[in-house]
Amino acid sequence: MMMNSDFALGYDLDEWNYFGERTPIVTDISSDTTSHALICGASGSGKSYFQAQFFARLVKAEPSGVFYFADYKRDDSFAHLRGCTRYYPHKRTLDALDVLYSCMQARMSGEDETRHPVTLIWDEYIANILSLMNEDKKKAEVVMNKVSEILMDGRSMSVRLVISTQRPDAKAFPDGSRINCGIIVVLGAYKQSVYKVALPEYMDEVKGRKFRRGEGSVWLERSGLHYIKVPQMRDIEAINDVCVGALS
Repeated sequence: MMMNSDFALGYDLDEWNYFGERTPIVTDISSDTTSHALICGASGSGKSYFQAQFFARLVKAEPSGVFYFADYKRDDSFAHLRGCTRYYPHKRTLDALDVLYSCMQARMSGEDETRHPVTLIWDEYIANILSLMNEDKKKAEVVMNKVSEILMDGRSMSVRLVISTQRPDAKAFPDGSRINCGIIVVLGAYKQSVYKVALPEYMDEVKGRKFRRGEGSVWLERSGLHYIKVPQMRDIEAINDVCVGALS
């Protein structure tokens, strides 16, 4: 079982702005608390930058973990991952989902008794699903049902899904499965359409806030809403190397 109660996401934005203090925002990534994550942010919001840090910190926190990366748009931000064994670009993202889903099913049936953490980071999930809906609605429904099952049942099996997207869409989260994400991050300027899906309960509270690149809101299952500042990375190459190692 995953046990890590001091997983750092970034700094408290208000503490940073008002007092110049670097107060970490931490959470518990144990499998029965905040296993799944949703990361939202438009182009220029700092989403990919945060995602790289989040990935590397997961690797450091879970040395026995197995990681997969699905890159639907084959974004240049993740070009360093392209030669990795567990990197799945464009159409192959669904293969990565099948690997994660099969792992969960094997554990639930008792065929696999292991509980080391297994994580799939899926970049541009919403764009992937909406494109699939246009191509093959039945196939898209099967994919979304698998995602829904993982979000609902994966925690106790130490199976995690990290979904990253520019703009969330309720159509890609059947049966309200989005609420099974224990970490929800929204970076960049306030957009009503984004908060309406990602954090509908906090739309009015966040509406008056101004966020720059690398700043935004984070909701944690155990502690509610916070405002976050993503720290600058001193050595991006080192971060990339950690992620490459985890997927190789």
